[in-house]
Amino acid sequence: MRAVVVTDFDTEPSLAELPVPEPGPGEVLVRLAAAGVNPFDWKVIEGAMRDSVEHAFPLVLGSDGSGTVERVGEGVDLEPGDRVFGQFMDLEHGRGSYAEYAVTKASKLARLPAGLPFDVAAALPTAGAAAHDFVEGTGIGPGQTLLVNGASGGVGQAAVQLAAAQGVRVIGTTDPETAAYLRELGAAETVDFTVGPAADQVGAAHPGGIDAIVDLISDPGEIEPIAALLKPNGVIVSSNGAVDAEVLAARGLRGANLYANARPATLASLADAVERGQLHLRIDFKVPLEDAADALARLKAGKSRGKTVLTIEAA
Repeated sequence: MRAVVVTDFDTEPSLAELPVPEPGPGEVLVRLAAAGVNPFDWKVIEGAMRDSVEHAFPLVLGSDGSGTVERVGEGVDLEPGDRVFGQFMDLEHGRGSYAEYAVTKASKLARLPAGLPFDVAAALPTAGAAAHDFVEGTGIGPGQTLLVNGASGGVGQAAVQLAAAQGVRVIGTTDPETAAYLRELGAAETVDFTVGPAADQVGAAHPGGIDAIVDLISDPGEIEPIAALLKPNGVIVSSNGAVDAEVLAARGLRGANLYANARPATLASLADAVERGQLHLRIDFKVPLEDAADALARLKAGKSRGKTVLTIEAA
């Protein structure tokens, strides 16, 4: 089968021929139709997880994917022919979704509704689950104000919609080209980060502070100006491990570093929201599997204004 791999940390992704993997107990072999591209994918190449988990090389890249069940292992409540989507990355075994076939645990998959296209489903798992978990992690409620710092990307766009649907007043930082679209998705305010520091602009507009923040872009050491926007007992959630909860607690604030956990129930709920028109995913870049390296480079350069998807046709 064709697969996009790296042979070590800090190497260029390339197309390779690999054996089709076999599913073990509790696992599923999926013939993939599409794979979602996420920032975490290029961070893996740079070694973001090298101190946390063993990596098997060659490593097939990619976490998110959708397709059709080909074979199942023992104890799996899925059947060949079922349409599914979910997460596939398994660093210890060198597995990922940038491939014609991929094995993953059944517990990382959900059935795909008939009306949901494969490309949309492949864009959903990490971005949708992250947005869901981050918004829930703030504990924000109707009538309160949430800042989504980094709202122009796939996770940010989903977070804006999920929060706005709960009656939350959402502020999104974005480039001017995406601002109108974010307002269509439910953002009450947008902040143009290209004209000056977003924290300064939000602080000037909301001198009394805001209730909660989902920060998708600040690295450790950069988050202080954003956290300073919070009201007393306000909460900030970071996707980049940038929060020091003890430092915040000393100032009467709350914070946490959260990561996406695409549980089957969460995936099913997100798919239902898409089908009902309550959650819209913008796919702004879609290319074939063999162009994965270009897709990753574009994402790393910050050019994405939605989700990036690889289309896959098995030979």
